[in-house]
Amino acid sequence: MTTTFRRTRRQAVRLLAIASALWLAACDSLPTPSPNGPRLNAGDPVQVALLVPAGSGQAGDEALAQSLENAARLAMAELQGVEIDLRVYRTAGDAQTAATVAAEAVSDGAKILLGPVYAASANAAGAAVASRGVNVLSFSNNTGIAGGNVFVLGHTFENTASRLTSYAVGQGKSNIMIAYGNDTAERQGRDAIANAIGVYGGSLAGETSFELSQNGVVQAVSEVTDTAKASGANAIFYTSGTAGALPILTQLVSENGIDPTETQFIGLQRWDIPPSAPDLPGLQGGWFALPSPSLTRQFEARYEAAYGEPPHPIAGLAFDGIAAIGALVSAGNAGSLSAAALTQPTGFVGVNGIFRFRPDGTNERGLAIATIIDKQVTVIDPAPRSFAGAGL
Repeated sequence: MTTTFRRTRRQAVRLLAIASALWLAACDSLPTPSPNGPRLNAGDPVQVALLVPAGSGQAGDEALAQSLENAARLAMAELQGVEIDLRVYRTAGDAQTAATVAAEAVSDGAKILLGPVYAASANAAGAAVASRGVNVLSFSNNTGIAGGNVFVLGHTFENTASRLTSYAVGQGKSNIMIAYGNDTAERQGRDAIANAIGVYGGSLAGETSFELSQNGVVQAVSEVTDTAKASGANAIFYTSGTAGALPILTQLVSENGIDPTETQFIGLQRWDIPPSAPDLPGLQGGWFALPSPSLTRQFEARYEAAYGEPPHPIAGLAFDGIAAIGALVSAGNAGSLSAAALTQPTGFVGVNGIFRFRPDGTNERGLAIATIIDKQVTVIDPAPRSFAGAGL
């Protein structure tokens, strides 16, 4: 194993850990927000509280916190006619601390909270300020914490499953089998795929689960292949990512008699991270979803020009949050940051493409469909540029 591969593998594992923490923890009860939101005074700077995981003592949290703040300030610099007073609060990646600083931020005059990162912290922050009519745009991707005054900015399993399933059914790959790891996040991924299959007119050919260990994955290969053959599945939807079971599972399933040129492999997670992932033999020809690559490259270039280093993979969410806030405030309405305003059907445009919030606190994002050909990522269905007919 080369040094480069080990390094990128470690990076992928760190990203998976962050993604898991973004997702884990759901709220037991959803607070009811004020329908009107905080009132804004025309012409005054809009105070926004950015809640970041700094102070946890973890180097990864410190780097993520700085990258989120950098991206937010980059977005502020690109706003026209809107002045934002950004104040940064450190949550230490801890739910109780997040609740405390969220309440403090509103007492300081914050009209909306951007962040926190981790699901439990976002849930706690939302509960702490719900009675004060302030909304929270969390960086989490856990739809379990969405609702009330908490909106999630992160890329959700539900959104990705819908985009990929809709495309697969349209391409005639409608008899879909699901292979998922036996943990909380992958089970939620399985549920998102099964729901999307029903919504878009596909058929659930079958499903298999496996323990998330090397031995568990190897033992599952025969069950995956037997189920695919017996059911006549023409697609297998994998919930695992490149830092987990995906590389070995896809390769062994192919070697065990499932031809991926006939039975389409589909991935719920990104197959282009880390940069070495497209080299993996089991991923060749597979489909996965991602934000518009051209928009992502533009953001990364602007960020690196401003700060001298690449952004964290989820830093763009902070940019998107500021872009949405700026677009709403520019309308000049006193209730610009209410739940009704945040959930406008036309949505917003950020560095990850188009997105909009649903009344239930979840989001829809315009995603591209990509495949891997000769170890290169190729977009086969571009991300939509508006929600009219986007099929999300």
